[in-house]
Amino acid sequence: MSNNPRGGAPDPSMRPTSLSVLVVAGLAAAAVAVLLLSLFYYDTNVEVPWAPTFVFAALAVAEALLAQNTRARIQHKPGAGRINALAVARYVVLAKASSLAGALYAGYSIGMLAYLLLQKTVAADADLPASVGGVVSALALVGAALWLERACRVPQQPDQRDDPDRRAGRA
Repeated sequence: MSNNPRGGAPDPSMRPTSLSVLVVAGLAAAAVAVLLLSLFYYDTNVEVPWAPTFVFAALAVAEALLAQNTRARIQHKPGAGRINALAVARYVVLAKASSLAGALYAGYSIGMLAYLLLQKTVAADADLPASVGGVVSALALVGAALWLERACRVPQQPDQRDDPDRRAGRA
């Protein structure tokens, strides 16, 4: 079966990341977090780690800088060098994976935060800052990854914007 409405070979292009997929992944991760915490939170003395928060924040900064640089190169801004098409394809794959990973960790952190807010213990209060940091850094990664994905789009040429037959490949 072909993805191409005119028949023939399937359309090889990637589709933009769907926000609904990210939201569903985040909600599923939140549900898993609440379930796991309700089963195992009091059986352990382990604090919520800060390491994932720092990793997600560093990735968000790196991808935001990469998005800014890539966009300038694709738009041929003065002072920006040329960019390799294979590098852009790799950046898109990185952005798609990062947005999903960020959505999953944001959902997990939101579920953890919701669970901890309902607990009235010293341990739960001590874990709140790390879970808030996880939410913030993971959402920052999602935003940076979506920006990087958008930055990798090649702008349409003026003749492609005006001619619907040329856009559809029927020149």
